[in-house]
Amino acid sequence: MGEQMVEFAKIAAEAAADKKAKDIVLLDIRGLSVIADYFVLCSGNSTTQVQAIAQAVKEKMTQKGLPVRGMEGYEEAKWVLIDCGDVVVHVFRTEEREYYNLERVWSDARELSIV
Repeated sequence: MGEQMVEFAKIAAEAAADKKAKDIVLLDIRGLSVIADYFVLCSGNSTTQVQAIAQAVKEKMTQKGLPVRGMEGYEEAKWVLIDCGDVVVHVFRTEEREYYNLERVWSDARELSIV
């Protein structure tokens, strides 16, 4: 199951990249949290781009067979959280990403290669 989930996380990262997301990071948080196994973090320059990235990720995950349980923050589009169970995708506007700095919060997580 772990191998399949990391592949889903990579698919989410690729969907974000297709919409020109910046600074895409894949974190392995297994053993650090019961929230999920993997976080995908990325940024967009504007609320419009954040929404486009979030929509693309949601569509791609559903298309690949991993149901999206929920999506929070889409309307405001400063920080959109896409809950796919063991994979959670965070799409930030650049300013919010710098402010919340999840990479620091989850500094014990292992960063994985997206490729």
